[in-house]
Amino acid sequence: MNFKFPPSEKLKSRKLIETLFAEGKNVKSFPLLLAYLPLEHEGDALFQVGFSVSKRKFKHAVDRNRVKRLMREAYRLNKNNLLEKHTKKHILMFIYISNTILTYSEIEAAMLKVFRKLEI
Repeated sequence: MNFKFPPSEKLKSRKLIETLFAEGKNVKSFPLLLAYLPLEHEGDALFQVGFSVSKRKFKHAVDRNRVKRLMREAYRLNKNNLLEKHTKKHILMFIYISNTILTYSEIEAAMLKVFRKLEI
């Protein structure tokens, strides 16, 4: 089992992110919203993933960074559940939609629920 989150899996390209929000589909499980799009991207990783927290809901960067760390960790430890089912390349963006910082276990449960709802 691979629990790494290497740079090749990180969604950094502005063009890919714009394409994702213009053409992608959404799956929601509070407090997470997942935007996804099957798209051939460069790199050898099956998924390229980004994480976003609204500056409007969390004014302090410390809070935004904490939530992003929790989401990345939940993804990193549970991505094998997602990789078992899929063989095509995708780009994903996890967006945090709650107004409060939830615990890791709540975020992880929501992420697992999003993985189950995902129809790729």
